[in-house]
Amino acid sequence: MTLFDVVGPLKVPFYKGRGGRTITDENVTAFWNTYRHYKLRRGCYVFGRRAGKGYAPGYVGLAVKTLGQEVFAHHKLSRYQQFLVEYAAGTPVLFFIIPPEKRGKPNATQLHRIEKFLITLGLTANPNLLNQHYTKLENWGIRGVVRGGKGKTARGTVNFRQMMGITK
Repeated sequence: MTLFDVVGPLKVPFYKGRGGRTITDENVTAFWNTYRHYKLRRGCYVFGRRAGKGYAPGYVGLAVKTLGQEVFAHHKLSRYQQFLVEYAAGTPVLFFIIPPEKRGKPNATQLHRIEKFLITLGLTANPNLLNQHYTKLENWGIRGVVRGGKGKTARGTVNFRQMMGITK
């Protein structure tokens, strides 16, 4: 079994003008200057925002080539901009999900499965996730576990989550 690591949250520099926020070429350069160690890695990534004490996902991506080539590609930046303009506050962040460093490419099948899983999780946290693939929302939920609405969690549900290794 391959264990992937989560790296982040990594702050994404941005330009704030009177009309909103954007990520410029200079911001991208500054990001990679700060996090150059990850630029040549492969894996998945989640672009989101931090506001208050929490995080919200905006876009989930897969870097089969390298993170440096794919994370800030033009079509990805347009998704990020769309996500940023929807919220007046919050700091843009990235999380990387990367395999351990070793020779050769990571298993592409595993990376695709992880991307699909992360999109499903992201949709649970943010039904307005900007991905276009794998975004069909499930029409079921388990109260207090997944897509279960709000409200007080029953004691049995807490025990169930603990037994199943689900923390909330």
